[in-house]
Amino acid sequence: MTSLVAVVVTYNRLEHLKVAVSALEQQRCDAIVVVDNCSTDGTREWLWQREGESGRLDVVLAPRNLGGAGGFELGFGHALSRYRPDWLVCFDDDAYPMPGSFQAFLESDLDGIDAAAAAVYFPDGRICEMNRPSLNPFWHLPRFIRTVLGGGRKGFHIDDEAYQAEQPVRIDSTSFVGFFVRKEMVERIGLPEGRLFIYGDDVLYTLMISRAGGRIRFLPWVRFAHDCSTFNNGARTYAPLWKAYYTYRNGLRVYHTAAGALFWLFAPMKITQWLAQARLYDHPGAYLKVTRLAIMDALKQRYDRPHDSVVALCQQASSGRQNR
Repeated sequence: MTSLVAVVVTYNRLEHLKVAVSALEQQRCDAIVVVDNCSTDGTREWLWQREGESGRLDVVLAPRNLGGAGGFELGFGHALSRYRPDWLVCFDDDAYPMPGSFQAFLESDLDGIDAAAAAVYFPDGRICEMNRPSLNPFWHLPRFIRTVLGGGRKGFHIDDEAYQAEQPVRIDSTSFVGFFVRKEMVERIGLPEGRLFIYGDDVLYTLMISRAGGRIRFLPWVRFAHDCSTFNNGARTYAPLWKAYYTYRNGLRVYHTAAGALFWLFAPMKITQWLAQARLYDHPGAYLKVTRLAIMDALKQRYDRPHDSVVALCQQASSGRQNR
């Protein structure tokens, strides 16, 4: 029988986590690995109690807040070494599989599939845009043309019709919400890049699978819900500012992986767009300072800057501008 282990990363979202664990306990899987990133809201205590009551819950305590990326790296490694499952499935603590999702996955024809993405919806039934899988436009000329000619996300993300498909749909990258991957694929390309902390680790990892010849498919009959918060304004500004640092630093690495040699042609345009966002901030100087730091760290391939240091630098940039 095909074995499946779930990996969930959590940090200070206990009420969401309770929903996720409850949903998981109704699913067909061999173990539920929950990585706690040093939560301070009672999550750890609740997990310890629940672990004693459950035969499948396996709590992994991170040594510090590793972010989502570090949490998945830790969780993948733990799940593989302890359980040796045929498949892993991962998601954040504010997501959960809909009833019967794992059964639907395990009953699918998985021959020739190395990794798979579930269809992710908001709890109200709308498609969750941030989890919409995509094809790399740099690998598909028609997609590239559509994107360059103003198609935006629609140029390279799968369309709504794919969510009604009765057969697996080819994709190149996806998010870590409802992402399934074979043990052999993880062993081949390694664990997720934990040094990224947050943002971009999922797209980078799935692009690396595709680039290595792995076959990723979208399975619309396998459904997840994602009760996530999104940008509430059209400006799409980052608060706190350290989120911009990770978005831009990690984003350049993702773009480089996606574009290859064309990265050096398109990166300046993307950086210019980011710099132009300064006009949307109350303290544009602080934003520009943080953005420059992110760009320089990306170009130097520096991914080891401690999170506390990133937060402190962003706070310094903001307070320095406010005191002038």
